[in-house]
Parts: sequence; C-alpha cells; structure tokens
Amino acid sequence: MSTGEHYEKWAACLLEEAGLVVLERNFHCKTGEIDIICRDGPGLVFVEVRCRQNPRFGSAAASVTLAKQRKLIRTAQFYLQTRGGLKHKPCRFDVVAFSSTRDPQADGIQWLKNAFTM
Repeated sequence: MSTGEHYEKWAACLLEEAGLVVLERNFHCKTGEIDIICRDGPGLVFVEVRCRQNPRFGSAAASVTLAKQRKLIRTAQFYLQTRGGLKHKPCRFDVVAFSSTRDPQADGIQWLKNAFTM
C-alpha cells in the first residue's frame, strides 16, 4: 500500500466515524482525481487528502494551492454532470490533512470543512 493510499484509508475512516457515507474513492477522469467522495446528509462532499513529510515546506493543508482547487472543482463538475440526479445537490470541498507520514494516530490531523468553494 502506498503512502497516499494509507492516508486516504485513514481519512475515509475519520469521515465515516463522523457520520459521512463514502461513495467513491480515487475518482479519476480526464480533468483529474478526487480522493474521496462522500454523502453528508443531502449533500455531497469532495475530499482532498494531503500529508506532508517535512513542515519546512508548509503545512499539508497549505499544499492545496489555487491551481489544485481549480482542478478539483473541474473534476467535481465532471462527476456531477455524469451522475444522474446529483447535479443540483449541495456540495462542499473538504481537506483532510496529516502533519507527517509517520503514524496517523499519533500525528496531527486537520479536517477543514468547506475549505474552498466553486
């Protein structure tokens, strides 16, 4: 299992423990990838999972740049357009950030709900 897969698994567990329902993991299309797509009540949540090995280069959450946000938004729009009945659901973008690549239970975890908007 790669480091990314490891942290995506931990993030999915965190989201499910909070009551969200994971619909898809690693959704790929021509515009990009979304790590986790969940349902939270009537709405959808598109989740970007990040981890940073060395804080000298900034936090994991800060690594979700404006360019990355735009790519996630385009990918979410593609997802909504290709899934019947989801086009008008309320949506949000969350970031789950881990402070290092060691043990996620011991590391700091940030869950930034509604981290950015379309």
